[in-house]
Amino acid sequence: MLVEDEHAHYIALIKAATVAGIAFPHAVQAVQIVRRRRIATTGKVTLERIYGVTGLIAEQADATEIARRVRGHWGIENKIHHVRDTTYAEDASRVRAGTVPRAMAFLPNLASGALRLANQTNSAAGLRHHTRDANRPFERQ
Repeated sequence: MLVEDEHAHYIALIKAATVAGIAFPHAVQAVQIVRRRRIATTGKVTLERIYGVTGLIAEQADATEIARRVRGHWGIENKIHHVRDTTYAEDASRVRAGTVPRAMAFLPNLASGALRLANQTNSAAGLRHHTRDANRPFERQ
């Protein structure tokens, strides 16, 4: 099945097949997704193959439903993990010992939550706005 993303960032060819007896005990479908993506800044086109398994039978999740779920997962990735890495440089952190990594992960989560409560849709812009005046309270807009 050919599915075009609503933002036309990629076109995915999705193949799903019923499986049994594989290393994933509850898997009933195996999925292959082939994406062709154009990188906006360079115009370069890349081809990417992704494989997965699901416990949902074909009647519960056909190719269109699987595509919707995959896009939903990447929405989470883009909203949370990408922001944590780009805005807070989390992947560049060299903190590795003891409970310090957990504490250091808590602070960006706290800041992101406070920004969301203040209806800030862009974390970086919200941080810049509130960093300019440390006494400026978070206000719902």
